[in-house]
Amino acid sequence: MEIIRIGFLTVTVSDLIDMTIVGLIVYKLYMLMRSTLAIHIFIGLLVIIAFSFIAQAMDLKVMTWILKTLSDIWVIAFIVLFAPEIRRLLVYLGRNRLVRVFIKLDVTESVDEIVEAAAELSEKKFGALIVIVRTTGIRSFIETGHPLEARVSKHLLISIFNPKSPLHDGAVVIKDRIIEAARVTLPLSERKTVGGVTLGMRHKAALGISEQSDALVVVVSEETGTISVAENGELMRGLTPNELREKLEEAIEEVSEASLRTIFGSVKSKEK
Repeated sequence: MEIIRIGFLTVTVSDLIDMTIVGLIVYKLYMLMRSTLAIHIFIGLLVIIAFSFIAQAMDLKVMTWILKTLSDIWVIAFIVLFAPEIRRLLVYLGRNRLVRVFIKLDVTESVDEIVEAAAELSEKKFGALIVIVRTTGIRSFIETGHPLEARVSKHLLISIFNPKSPLHDGAVVIKDRIIEAARVTLPLSERKTVGGVTLGMRHKAALGISEQSDALVVVVSEETGTISVAENGELMRGLTPNELREKLEEAIEEVSEASLRTIFGSVKSKEK
């Protein structure tokens, strides 16, 4: 259906839908990359794409040929240059409620253990970093740590983050009711401050993994004993044990009761 005609230029409903979708994608990519070094490369690519359209419209054959030749390697270059940003975009899509209707977070029984451990670690001012895996797998990071495969418990968490423990550096990763690994190395966020407060390594790591996945991360400051939670690239500081419990329970309630294992069990059995 034609909406606007200006000379030879015709705009239809499908054109508007097409432009809206592309605009939303470009905007979302910009928002994901605006605080990273990749934003300059992204803007440069947009300029090149704009020149390509102008060259075709003006029938500049040589320029069009050059840009068309370059476009053959744009896809590969884009994937290589923007791998972290593409991962963040996919994570953003995975966080959509329509997608998460089919996902289950099975750490209900672990909430009490995590909250009680965080409270005691806070009192003792033992630094801690606890990653609760949700719908996005972080296997590549888990493999950097020491595998445990142990049931979540308050006493085990406190023992791991005791400064005298060889496993206290790095993060603990929890999936379902199991501590999968300890001393895990996480990616660091490029942000240096939050709310005017300079971030330490633990808080940067918490933000880093929450930017690249939908994991919920509990942080206990070694300097102040402050309990914080990182989620979706945002950091909530100064939580009480009760507030932490509410946050964990809220995160669980946001996920559907449908089981991920039920949906993908047949796929896993075939892979075995």
